[in-house]
Amino acid sequence: MPYVTVGKENSGEIDLYYEDHGTGTPVVLIHGWPLSGASWEKQVPILLEAGYRVITYDRRGFGWSARPSSGYDYDTFASDLNILMCELCLEDAILVGFSMGGGEVARYLGTFGSQRVGGAAFISAIPPFLLKTDGNPEGVDGSVFDGMRRAIMEDRPGFLARFFQDFYNVDKFEGTRISDPAVQLSWKVGAGASAAATLACVTAWLTDFRDDLSLIKVPTLVFHGDADRIVPFEASGKRTHELIGGSRLVVIKGGPHGLNWTHAAELNHALLEFLKNVAAAGKPAHTKKAAKRMH
Repeated sequence: MPYVTVGKENSGEIDLYYEDHGTGTPVVLIHGWPLSGASWEKQVPILLEAGYRVITYDRRGFGWSARPSSGYDYDTFASDLNILMCELCLEDAILVGFSMGGGEVARYLGTFGSQRVGGAAFISAIPPFLLKTDGNPEGVDGSVFDGMRRAIMEDRPGFLARFFQDFYNVDKFEGTRISDPAVQLSWKVGAGASAAATLACVTAWLTDFRDDLSLIKVPTLVFHGDADRIVPFEASGKRTHELIGGSRLVVIKGGPHGLNWTHAAELNHALLEFLKNVAAAGKPAHTKKAAKRMH
């Protein structure tokens, strides 16, 4: 099992588990909360078949990675990603961030630039700034996140059971686009994560990525469902598209948060199309395209 060391806490190394498969242009898949790199199982085979090198990794505190007591902030997450990128000598990589993974994409590009990056994709992602403030009236009220923190501290497994119902809009899609065992698999992965990391990441979601997005000049895809109950489209995907010049927006009508499972075919199609366009255009930012609404 391959690991990359990103730091040390007391006597233990902070190691991130990763998988690196295939050849060709590297595509780095960055998972959401509270899952792991395994959550990309419906994307990895398709990307490999299409001729891409596919890298997944588990964020610190999640999956098979180390579980330090600190470092659950986006400056550290972006540094972890940079160490992985350098360790694997990645060039012209496409960064694909799902949910909180979109924060890594934004902060990485805002901090380390695009020297190693050929394109970026934000899938149901949290940027630009989730917290409602006087200067960010489009955000989500802080009481929502306070309630999540309290619920996690009181009964983390119970909270996650409720969370995944809304993650996949189970009341709409169970038996058609997702099965109960698939939902339970997500619960099992999430419940197996570090309790400290699970809680700390809720605070990390409130990071302001607006300055990071303004620095993104590589071709960018924004993919979001308009029925996302976890990261509302109007507060996130819509605004991310507006803030990144040259970005392409794909909106899934009725789509939930967990699109990489429930709408895998639509996401895979959009990703492959985007990757082909990036290869054809090269690294310079492409002309802004109108939003595409998929049914």
